[in-house]
Amino acid sequence: IFSGHGKMMQNSNTNQLVFNTYELVAYCSRFFPLSPGDLIFSGTPPGVGMGFKPPKYLKDGDVVTVEIDGIGSITNKVKELKF
Repeated sequence: IFSGHGKMMQNSNTNQLVFNTYELVAYCSRFFPLSPGDLIFSGTPPGVGMGFKPPKYLKDGDVVTVEIDGIGSITNKVKELKF
């Protein structure tokens, strides 16, 4: 579950992946070693910001929460990167 802009933006699970978890781990491990605790980011479910009309992009000061059932959640404040 991904919450941002004060409301739920994405709610999905691994059943909606194009490739199942075992296939993703096997594929990635062909190119680099994986260790316990490593994360594999494989894409995004429906609800991505550019898909809204008008688009909803994260901005400085937004607070986002990501939750994984059975594991927990993490909340972070978005900080704009200035060069």
